[in-house]
Amino acid sequence: MIVALTLMASHSVVAKTVSVNSPDDNISISITDDNDRPEYKVTFNGKDAVLSSRLGLVFESLGEFGSGFDITDSSSSLNSSRWQQPWGEREWIEDNHNKLSTTFSNGQYQFTLEFKAFNDGIGFRYIVPKQAALTSTDSLNITNELTEFSVPDAHNATAWWIPGRGWNRYEYLYNTTSVIKVDRAHTPFTYKLASGLHLSIHEAALTDYAAMVLDQRRDGTLKADLTPWSDGTLVKTQPGFKTPWRTIQIAEKATGLLNSDLILNLNEPNKLGDVSWVEPGKYVGIWWGMHLNENTWGSGEKHGATTSETKRYMDFAAQYGFDGVLVEGWNLGWDGSWFHNGDVFSFTQSYDDFDIDAVSQHGASKNVRLIGHHETSGSVTNYRNQMSDAYDLYQAHGVTQIKTGYVADGGDIKRVDENGITRHEWHDGQFMVNEYLHSIKEAAKRGISINTHEPVKDTGLRRTYPNWIAREGARGQEFNAWGTPPNNPEHTAILPYTRMLSGPMDFTPGIFDLAPKGLDAVNRVQTTLTKQLALYVVLYSPIQMAADLPRNYVERLDAFQFIQDVPTDWSQSIAVAGEIGDYVAFARKDRASEDWYLGALTDENARKIDIKLDFLSPNKQYQAQIYRDGEKANWKTNPYDYVIETKTVTAKDSLVMSLATSGGTAIRFKAI
Repeated sequence: MIVALTLMASHSVVAKTVSVNSPDDNISISITDDNDRPEYKVTFNGKDAVLSSRLGLVFESLGEFGSGFDITDSSSSLNSSRWQQPWGEREWIEDNHNKLSTTFSNGQYQFTLEFKAFNDGIGFRYIVPKQAALTSTDSLNITNELTEFSVPDAHNATAWWIPGRGWNRYEYLYNTTSVIKVDRAHTPFTYKLASGLHLSIHEAALTDYAAMVLDQRRDGTLKADLTPWSDGTLVKTQPGFKTPWRTIQIAEKATGLLNSDLILNLNEPNKLGDVSWVEPGKYVGIWWGMHLNENTWGSGEKHGATTSETKRYMDFAAQYGFDGVLVEGWNLGWDGSWFHNGDVFSFTQSYDDFDIDAVSQHGASKNVRLIGHHETSGSVTNYRNQMSDAYDLYQAHGVTQIKTGYVADGGDIKRVDENGITRHEWHDGQFMVNEYLHSIKEAAKRGISINTHEPVKDTGLRRTYPNWIAREGARGQEFNAWGTPPNNPEHTAILPYTRMLSGPMDFTPGIFDLAPKGLDAVNRVQTTLTKQLALYVVLYSPIQMAADLPRNYVERLDAFQFIQDVPTDWSQSIAVAGEIGDYVAFARKDRASEDWYLGALTDENARKIDIKLDFLSPNKQYQAQIYRDGEKANWKTNPYDYVIETKTVTAKDSLVMSLATSGGTAIRFKAI
């Protein structure tokens, strides 16, 4: 039975409770108006997953939609379907859920809570329809969202989290603490209960609404904290709106979180039609040299984005099978105080030493595309004013992918309003949520995909707009060049269970010169070389960069072969082993062949992992091309010790992987 309705006498008022279960009956959600307000709770196999938690919205003109509202109606439905991704970590996705819609009313106004229960978690959202007391001409300002997530035994629950609404957006090293030590945290917010249950709170389909961070109130009570406009309003809307889905992924094992499709399933289907022009692939770029100070974004003797340098990178890309070259620093504006004044950027005028016609023609002759770059420094009005011309220019030169950047500090996005007054907004406030999506839609009109850096967090909108091909939204590789501290060994053992639950990340892996300033330098890559290879499988993106300088790959062509071989578009992806912050192993099947790939990595601790190969096709043999840490490998003192070996395996076999400190293993299983 999907929905249960219970009437309970409470202080002489009839309270109602409705419930819905997941298709496998492991997850149960109950919604009640007891305590004179909407609340929900979640159990998993009969044990508490989320304790009774408050629900509701507060409007500037209408007050609270919550206390004083009673359940007046509910309805349920089933869904069992599957849908195809044009690109992704798996081609076919199963969408099996039970839905419960519950209407609350105070006699004057009404709203609906819509819950969906999947086997891998739940999603719920608020719907405020047009109604007799609220017409489409009414303006509604949301001043508070009352949604809470109450964590059982929070003192003994472990959380992995980064600060929410800080100056560095999402680019922080992760904290590992008890849940009660959490202050204000970004989502995905992942935690493990003392019972062993793993959960992650996030949101799906974030459009025309403010992003949610989690603010801890009483111990273990995490409240939705919406990012405000510059005037303090949280959300500006009107009757007939739906909020983003509030999501809770639930799994007995850590790998269960990694194998969840909950976020994508709660997004709307593709709205762009034929998106065959959205092409996954691998690229190189004029990028790492600037972070190492070998080149500059600005003009001068060390200028990186020159015609000759771009052609050199295109020749390298063509020789080794890469389909694109990213060029940063080609356009006017990089000289001077661009970080603090993005209005200096022109997105159509290039420096004199960069000839976009010559570069694009050279790339076309090599079958290597120019990948565009637009850095806004957060001056989004300047960018929007030039966006049409800028995208037209790129379209005319065959550019089908653009990396955009918004490097302003959190809260310092520069918006010029309709009265010419400068306002400063957050990257994840409602204004910027809409601004990012505007760029996606404008790019789609021209057959262009967008890779957003300094983005709003991913909430699965790549399903609805498949040209939103990747984002940053976490500490990436560049912090290893100049960050203090750089990314630590556990960083990429945490990312899969946190940031990566939201969608693809342009982490830019593949650094081979791990310590250009010496092994004892503070700024260096804190991994072994084969862990860099494993990142191509572990940290999913449909566009992967070989981020190092070409000369460093030429020095180690044997290891570079894996980067050349590994695809970026998969028919299947399976997390086969892992614990949050300790280690992770992914197996993925190439969408274009019968080959499988495996990536495994660990934190600062060396460890052995026994992996069953039962994900391989039965009755088939594979040549396992293994790139692993050598016996003396150690990220601190000997990161370049690696072994490349081959062996014949089948689905009946297992492999024991020995991972060095901050080490990794990368394997291609080539079908024989």
